[in-house]
Amino acid sequence: MTDIQSNPSLLTPEEELENIEIELLLEGIFRVYGYDFRDYAFSSLRRRIWHRIHALHLGSVSGLQEKVLHDPAQMKALIGSLSISVTEMFRDPLLFQLFRREAVPYLKSLPQIRIWHAGCSTGEEVLSMAILLHEEGLLDRARIYATDMNEDSLDQARKGIIPLRKMRDYTRNYLAAGGSGEFSEYYSVKSEYAVFQPELLNHAVFAQHNLVTDQSFNEFHVIFCRNVLIYFNKDLQDQVHRLIYDSLSLKGFLALGNRESINFTHHADSYQPMSPSERLYRKIR
Repeated sequence: MTDIQSNPSLLTPEEELENIEIELLLEGIFRVYGYDFRDYAFSSLRRRIWHRIHALHLGSVSGLQEKVLHDPAQMKALIGSLSISVTEMFRDPLLFQLFRREAVPYLKSLPQIRIWHAGCSTGEEVLSMAILLHEEGLLDRARIYATDMNEDSLDQARKGIIPLRKMRDYTRNYLAAGGSGEFSEYYSVKSEYAVFQPELLNHAVFAQHNLVTDQSFNEFHVIFCRNVLIYFNKDLQDQVHRLIYDSLSLKGFLALGNRESINFTHHADSYQPMSPSERLYRKIR
């Protein structure tokens, strides 16, 4: 892991020992389970590891390693802690406005549309895309591939059920994103949940995929990979950008999170930014 000890001389003996323990934990996870967290941003990773340690009332990273390597259930729980599940419907509405304006005309020229939501979390962004495509008359010819490494998140995403308390904010996002209908028409209320129309997800395929260790599995006209790369170090970001580049068709569109950029990557010259402020890019070579 390249960013654990950027300046080892500043580490206390306890911090140096902890770094060694974390390196051993991540190496063990990779060898036993195949999940590769070794090039994740260290500060965020360390914080989430310690969250799990405290939850188990343990005293060290080594104590967590013993449990994780010998008990797959503990590994599954750790994956839940390490997976980032911060999402919302029509997050960053101006990006979706821009997508309608720049990408939708191109998509309307295609007989079939393939879209990949990489790191889809619990599916709010997938539902947003399905609603947008429906309103643009494109949903019936689209296939949305929604992937995440966290199987629990995927299970939630497949259901299309979201706590009702979030609907006020999501309605605001929807309208700001250029929504043309009544947002409440897309879901029914059951107890304390909004249950979205099953038809919205009829064209979605949910599957486990790890951006770090898995390969490209199709060619896509649109890739959304938002607020995922910020948790990787520079080497891993470059690796994922290569995967995205190889998976995106010429003239296709890439959407990143508002704290992410294509700048300073090996493929920066292969994309055209669609806006000075929103992270939507078009592959031009």
